Amino acid sequence: MKRIFMACVLLLAASGVAAQSSHMARTGVYEENGRLVVADPRTTIAVDLTVQKETVLCGPYARYAQKYLGVRAPLTDKTDYAVEGASVALCDDPMASLTAGEVARPVSETSSHSRPAREFARLQPDKTSVETLPLEDAAREAANTIFSLRRHRLELITGEAGENVFGAGLGAALEEIGRLEQSYLELFLGKRIVDTHTARFVVFPEENKKQYVLCRFSPDGGILPETDLSGDMVMLRIEPSGDTGTFSYEEAKRDAKNYETFRLADPAECIVLCGSNVLAKSVLPVYEFGRTVKIALPRKR
Repeated sequence: MKRIFMACVLLLAASGVAAQSSHMARTGVYEENGRLVVADPRTTIAVDLTVQKETVLCGPYARYAQKYLGVRAPLTDKTDYAVEGASVALCDDPMASLTAGEVARPVSETSSHSRPAREFARLQPDKTSVETLPLEDAAREAANTIFSLRRHRLELITGEAGENVFGAGLGAALEEIGRLEQSYLELFLGKRIVDTHTARFVVFPEENKKQYVLCRFSPDGGILPETDLSGDMVMLRIEPSGDTGTFSYEEAKRDAKNYETFRLADPAECIVLCGSNVLAKSVLPVYEFGRTVKIALPRKR
């Protein structure tokens, strides 16, 4: 009977403390629901780094874009990476997702919709005969076709093309003209493909360690291993506040025998940096920089 009473007292005390603050957890060895529990509160922090990869593919007529279309086009293939964003949050389970949500799914988009993103037409759209034209002549004919398509589109929109094209037929015709124009334009302007993906890094803070290198980043190579010195360091910096807040429960004296032990987390500022640039920051409860307290249990009546 005595053991049952004491267990009820312990459970009531623990529940009261839990209601007082979500930044504290029971620690040590104790019995709960007839089972022996060994508790050691730990903090797990997850950092999500979102990177955008931009690939530019040079078109076969790129060198003639300025001459025939009046615009400049990239003359070489190029790939650039950029950090689009970052987030830092608690991770309840290292194998699970952030409390803030799942990892964002990869996204890919391209400025061309006429064929697979990384391929140009095997048969150039301006090819209307078996005659092989010099590259500049082929580019000139392609440019003339682009201007012709634009004139036809304008005639359809203004009604100059006739009265038999209207309703759904007009929409389909305009869509097909747009697709053909895109096919010709990409021969000059090339293609721009943007891929966005998110990488997650899980950190287990240590009591005497405040900085953690997650990876390295380079505009030319994207996310790199932390040993690759060609990129800037992407790191998590933890800045403890040293303040675990007011504590309204009575702390047990040193010689007390009737107490329970709890760990109070430190509300530390967690900062994600790439080089000297701050990508994200958040205040999170970190047990490793907190303190352990003994809470006196209510006396038996």
